[in-house]
Amino acid sequence: MSTTTYPVRVDGALDDRLNRWLWLVKWVLVIPHLFVLAVLWIAFALVSFVAFFAILFTGRYPRGIFDFNVGVMRWTWRVQFYSYGALGTDKYPPFTLREVPDYPAHLEVKYPEHLSRGLVLVKWWLLAIPHYIVVGFFVGTGTWFATQADDRAWAWSGGLVGLLVLIAAIILLFTGRYPRSVFDLVLGMNRWALRVAAYAGLMVDQYPPFRLDMGGDDPGTTRLHEPLPPSTRPAGPPPSSTPPAGAPSPGSAPRMSAGRIVALVLGVVVTLASVVGLTVGGALAWLDEGRRDSAGFVTSGQVAMSTSGYALTSERFTIDVGATTVPRSWFGDARLRVASTGGAPVFVGLARSADVATYLAGVGYTTVKAIGPNNTTYDDHAGGAPSTGPTALHIWRVQASGPGEQTITWPVENGDWTLVVMAADGSGNVSVRADVGATAPALEWAWIVVLASAGVTLVLGLLLVVLAVVRPPKAGPSPLQAPPSARVE
Repeated sequence: MSTTTYPVRVDGALDDRLNRWLWLVKWVLVIPHLFVLAVLWIAFALVSFVAFFAILFTGRYPRGIFDFNVGVMRWTWRVQFYSYGALGTDKYPPFTLREVPDYPAHLEVKYPEHLSRGLVLVKWWLLAIPHYIVVGFFVGTGTWFATQADDRAWAWSGGLVGLLVLIAAIILLFTGRYPRSVFDLVLGMNRWALRVAAYAGLMVDQYPPFRLDMGGDDPGTTRLHEPLPPSTRPAGPPPSSTPPAGAPSPGSAPRMSAGRIVALVLGVVVTLASVVGLTVGGALAWLDEGRRDSAGFVTSGQVAMSTSGYALTSERFTIDVGATTVPRSWFGDARLRVASTGGAPVFVGLARSADVATYLAGVGYTTVKAIGPNNTTYDDHAGGAPSTGPTALHIWRVQASGPGEQTITWPVENGDWTLVVMAADGSGNVSVRADVGATAPALEWAWIVVLASAGVTLVLGLLLVVLAVVRPPKAGPSPLQAPPSARVE
C-alpha cells in the first residue's frame, strides 16, 4: 500500500454477482444520464471559468462552485462505473450530485483552504500535458491500428480502459464472472484519469502522481470522511440503528420530487436546444463575417463545371417573397460570376424557366444537379447545337458575355428562373469556374438575434438543471432531535 496521500479519492466495489447480459443494453439505459451530464459539464466549464479568476485574485476556490464541480465528477464516475468505464455494478446510478454511501462507486475531493495563484495560470494546460498523454492512452484518445493484407488500416480509439472492459464483458458473458485482476487494473486507470481531471479542474495544487494505484479501494489516499474511532466517540449510549418515522434511511440516495424531475427534464431540453441555437448562430456569424467580400456579397467558393454539350444550366428555382411572406429587402441582390477555364469568351444569363426550356428544346445540354467541393453531379440531355447563339435572344432578365470573368447581378424577384452558361458563340464543350453570392442584408441581424436568444435559453436551462440537482430535498425530522412532547425538562 502506498504511503503517499493524495486529496482525490476514487473507490469502486465490484458486485459479487453481475448479470451476464445486462451490459449489452446499458448503453440505452444510461441515455437519460448522458443528457443530464452533457448539460452539467457545460455548467462545469462555465463556473470553472469563474473559479479560475476567484483563485487568481483571492487564492480560494469558491466553496459552492467546488461542491458543484465535485458533484459533477462524482455523478460522471458513477455512470462510468455502471456502464462501459468499468461495468463494475448492475445497480442503476442515482440522479444526484451528492455522495451516496450505499452506491458502490465513490469520489471525494478534499476542499483546499488555499490554492496557489501562480499555478492556476499554468497547471491546467501546461503542467498537465504529460498526464493528458497518459490519460488519452488510457481512456479514449489513444489509437490501436491493425493492418490487413490489402493495406487497409482499422483503428480502435476506445482507449485501453475500453478494450479491457470489452474483454471483461465477453468473459462475463460466457463465464458469469468479472476477472478481478482486470477490474483492479481498470479501476487504477480510471483513478489516474479522475485525479488528473481534478487537477486540471483547479481543485488541487498537488501534482498527480505517476502511479497506477490499482484495486477497488483507493490505496493512494487517506479517506476524507473516516468515522470516529471508538475511543473518541462522545460518552453515552450508542445511537439507535432504527431511524425515527419520517426520517430518510441512512445511506440511501435522496429521492427527487416530481417538481424537481420536471425541472431537470425541462432544463436538459432547453439547454440542448440552446446549444443547437449557438451552433446555428455561430455558422450564420461565420457566413456574415468570414464569407462576405469587399463588395458586400456573401460568396461561395469557386467550383469547376464542364459539359461536352452546348450549355450548363441550373435546376429551376422558384422565388416567392414579398410583403405577405418575407420582405424582399431581407434577401438583397444575388450575383453569379463565371470565367471560362480555357480563356474563350463565355456567356451567362438568367431567364424565365419556360423561356429557357423553349430555347434549349432539342439542344444537347447539362443540368447541374448538386455542387460540392469535390463532387458535382449532372443530368445530361441529348440533342444537337442551338439554332441561335445566346446573345441574339431577348429572353434574358440579366446577361453578360465576353472574355475573362463575367458577372451578372439581379434583385430577388418572384417567379420560376433558370441560370444558363454557354460559350458566347454557342459552341460546345463548355468548361467554366463559377461562384455565387448574395448581399443578404438580414444575415447580420439573424445571427445576432439567434446567438442572443440561445445565450438566454442556455442560462435558463442551466439554471433549471442546477436548481433541480443541487437544491436539497425536504428533510424529515432530525434523528438527533426529539419531538417537543418527548423532551425531559
